[in-house]
Amino acid sequence: MRLLAISDLHLGRGTNRAALEAVPPHPDDWLILAGDVGETEEHLRFALGLLSRRFAQLFWVPGNHELWTVPQEPGTPRGVERYRRFVAICREYGVATPEDPYLDWPGPGPPCRIAPLFLLYDYTFGPDGLGPEAAVEWAVESGVLCADEKLLEPDPHPSRAAWCRERLAYTEPRLAAAAADGPLVLVSHWPLHRDLLTLRRIPRFSIWCGTRATEDWHRRFDAVALVYGHLHVRRTVLLDGVRCEEVSLGYPRDWSAERGITPYFRQILPAPEPVEEGFRFG
Repeated sequence: MRLLAISDLHLGRGTNRAALEAVPPHPDDWLILAGDVGETEEHLRFALGLLSRRFAQLFWVPGNHELWTVPQEPGTPRGVERYRRFVAICREYGVATPEDPYLDWPGPGPPCRIAPLFLLYDYTFGPDGLGPEAAVEWAVESGVLCADEKLLEPDPHPSRAAWCRERLAYTEPRLAAAAADGPLVLVSHWPLHRDLLTLRRIPRFSIWCGTRATEDWHRRFDAVALVYGHLHVRRTVLLDGVRCEEVSLGYPRDWSAERGITPYFRQILPAPEPVEEGFRFG
């Protein structure tokens, strides 16, 4: 029995969709979907309908793409209402979400719980002292503008940063209570620490990648592993001794369709091998 993880399936791309259909059964394994399954309800239902029959348990956290208001779905909910709609879909398939009780890991390895998180970002993964508007201007100076600025509506919150603050206030006490009973696997679409960013070509995209408010969570909440996506750069990192796994599949240019999707599932539990301080790509 293994806990596996993948993110950024981007099922609006035909190559990704066809490869997902070819995933074989993993009847004993649990699977984390760490955001950006796709942009529409149909994308999510396609993934969950297929994978819920092939894995013993699924976990889902939203990425920014799930939260987009897209032309393919005119008149659909936006902001918090959209997120709640996606949570309801997950529950139809028995999938654990950030709104559900954290599940105990029953497989090999140390006892722990899997904690799916929805936190968003607040533009603080940039220079000190910049508010959200100034941070976006700073990013645009380098030719970078995330599509979230047009497509990710925060309703009823006044801004994405305000929605992030609400999610932090909701999540932090839940993690504190859970960590009192033992270690956790923290699962988020967005990285929880700036040191996990890999944005060599577009470094100022960092402001759409997380919040400084979570940068001590791996220590505070006794994490045995951090699972995240969003960056489309698969790698394993040790951060203060905690194993961090970027688990993206990505767009077709980011992976080899000839290999299929199965080799891109990252094993989270039991820990597959010792990891030296630093990082490895793969």
